[in-house]
Amino acid sequence: MKIHKYILEIVVFICGAVVMIFELVGSRVLGPYFGVSISIWTSLIGIILGSLSLGYYLGGVIADKRVNYKIFSLIVILSAFCIGLTLFIKDFLLIFLQTSIPNINTSSVIASVILFSPTSIFLGMVSPYAAKLKLISLENSGATIGNLYAISTTGSIFGTFLAGFYLIPHFGTNKLLIILTITLVVVSFLLSAKDFFKLKITILVIVIVGWIAIGGFGYIFFRNGFIDVDTSYSRIWIYDDYDTINKESVRTLLINNEKSSKMFLNKNGLVFEYTKYYNLARYFNPNFKSTLMLGGAGYSYPKDFLLNYPNATMDVVEIDPKVTELARKYFNLKDNPRLNIYHEDGRVYLNRTQNKYDIVFGDAFTSFHSLPYQMTTKEAVRKIFGALNDNGVAIVNIISSIEGVKGQFLRAEYATYKDVFPQVYLFPVNDQNDGEKVQNIILVALKSGNNSVESFLSNELELNGYLQHLWKKKINLDMPILTDDFAPVDYYINKII
Repeated sequence: MKIHKYILEIVVFICGAVVMIFELVGSRVLGPYFGVSISIWTSLIGIILGSLSLGYYLGGVIADKRVNYKIFSLIVILSAFCIGLTLFIKDFLLIFLQTSIPNINTSSVIASVILFSPTSIFLGMVSPYAAKLKLISLENSGATIGNLYAISTTGSIFGTFLAGFYLIPHFGTNKLLIILTITLVVVSFLLSAKDFFKLKITILVIVIVGWIAIGGFGYIFFRNGFIDVDTSYSRIWIYDDYDTINKESVRTLLINNEKSSKMFLNKNGLVFEYTKYYNLARYFNPNFKSTLMLGGAGYSYPKDFLLNYPNATMDVVEIDPKVTELARKYFNLKDNPRLNIYHEDGRVYLNRTQNKYDIVFGDAFTSFHSLPYQMTTKEAVRKIFGALNDNGVAIVNIISSIEGVKGQFLRAEYATYKDVFPQVYLFPVNDQNDGEKVQNIILVALKSGNNSVESFLSNELELNGYLQHLWKKKINLDMPILTDDFAPVDYYINKII
């Protein structure tokens, strides 16, 4: 069979693109089970780079022993097989690791080795093997090898932008794995149509059936109220369930396996107890009018806020426009002249806004696994301080303990707010006496230092209940202030996990 003049360059380019698309999809595979923190990216990138390096070595060794298009076709088809295998085993494996290994770093490394290492090794073999095939004489060997590796890198760059800007948001995780498998099967056919024909056809049939099955299961899940969506930022699950605490049917929104929002299906009201503590706003600043919410998700509190405070306005900053779209479709979010929504990173909004607020609500800390560190630092807290009116209040949700090793993040964040705000208070939601308990903790920071709150008593029974959760014990200032330069948030959070 005569091989087209540029077939090797084409194959190297495509495989380079597949490597990066596969790596980015990997974050969506791991995200629903382990989150997308820096430790997860470290595991994923480290394992894939190590596997590619091993592939480069093995590809060179094999090429020196025997080089032909039949073997090259086999290398590509085996990489396709490994991606297809990843599709079928990933959920079972990740559920097992999540429940069996408590250390998230260990489980994510094991998952990365099993799911992403085999494919990466085979794809790593592509460039050195193609280089051996391409070499005609020793005089131009350096230029030939450099050219192929440049093409591979260009393919990786192309794959990165294609995956991030188009493929992942439009196709989702499972379908994209199938597309990658089919792509590599086709590439293998281009290299050698007759060799391993039955294997190639078998893989092709299996993944096509898998595509049809995924579509069928997706329809069944959709009919039963389960939604699985990939956005430019996250993997999102939505489903209906029964809340055993409230004894009510609820709809749940999970972002990267974190319960970000819940909504009662048959009535209004707030499902999560911690969101009710945002109503402390009317105790600390009774005459508030303008408010800012950092983090929208299912917009549970903004909807409740609009119902209960008809004379106040709220701006919501939600980084992901797809989340807002889903909230409109599945969580009864309606347009309201008193509600303004901004789709950008909360820190970016704070950096640029000229608006002033009476209250800033913070709910960007709902995740253990992927907490936005840029919202925790002294520079971010200063921006919140600057966005508040003179008697303004910041009310921020944090998941942590207060004392012990698992309270390091809370104490670091408390010290950071204390460095900026004259008055800072903590309200543990579940147990105000147990400093070792990991729970939602509401941090309240007052911009004014003149009107010190001393009584913590209210005429309202509801507010009195929240105020009784004031943390009255000493808070050790034993942690460094978080800054943009030094914010080991993931390190602290891993201790909580």
